Amino acid sequence: MMYARDFLGYGGRPPHPEWPGGARVAVSVVVNFEEGAELALSQGDERNEPTYEVSREIEGYPDPCMESHYEYGTRAAYWRIMDVLDRHGVKATVSSCGRAVSISPWLVRDAHGRGHEISCHGWRWEQHYFMKETEERAAIGRTVEAISAACGERPVGWHTKSTPSLNTRRLLAEEFGFLYDSDAYNDDLPYFVSVNGRRHVVIPYAFDSNDMRFHFGNDPMKVGDDLAQYVIDAFEWLWNEGERAPKMMSIGIHLRRTGRPGRIGGLDRMLARMRERGAVWFARRRDIAGHWIARFGADWRGGAR
Repeated sequence: MMYARDFLGYGGRPPHPEWPGGARVAVSVVVNFEEGAELALSQGDERNEPTYEVSREIEGYPDPCMESHYEYGTRAAYWRIMDVLDRHGVKATVSSCGRAVSISPWLVRDAHGRGHEISCHGWRWEQHYFMKETEERAAIGRTVEAISAACGERPVGWHTKSTPSLNTRRLLAEEFGFLYDSDAYNDDLPYFVSVNGRRHVVIPYAFDSNDMRFHFGNDPMKVGDDLAQYVIDAFEWLWNEGERAPKMMSIGIHLRRTGRPGRIGGLDRMLARMRERGAVWFARRRDIAGHWIARFGADWRGGAR
């Protein structure tokens, strides 16, 4: 399948975003809410999810061990993460799977009540590249409906688990009127793409500044300070660049990972360091997208359906 790729981007001359308050870095904390959307035979799925703290797969039989690892995210970890964010006055984007929301609607209601953005992370916690267009359209619609019903506000942001399909962005922008998507990892600033002649905002995400790295056995990250030091180093570099060319930074965390007592201190320390540094805008992704549109203009349809 041939399609256009952009290796140039801003070509070393990025636009000045003029972040609010003269911030050098816009920091987007993304809290991934996937618990209940993982594959589980006990929920009628075709197989069990093989990934949590270790990789394995129990075939042909429900896996209560795996399921309980995910349950920790909502039962204990969520509250710990919210306490840290509240203490630092940070508003995050809670990237939520629709099925997880349908099982635990209280969680997004609570997060929304605290002022966090509730965005879409697919219906199940799964990639979209294999989906037929009709199947993907239905999955997007179910996710939008579940979040809208739970918190009383339509979501405007989307992020697919890893690989989207070649139809995903078109469906998001044209049929569902999303404000932005984060299905890219290729820049330190938002940018526009053309979707059938309309400009659509992409807010890149990041895997390096993400607690998913606690999972992989060949990665040196084991405790909260490992991720904190990496994130702080990245922030300091962007902060220095931001004197002349402000950037944005994504920090991805998952309830069942960062919410563990041996790791939560890392989140606390990185946010404290950023607060101490100053000239930082902690922003929800919808606010970053809105600012980008106000600054540079776009053709947002504001909800096509």
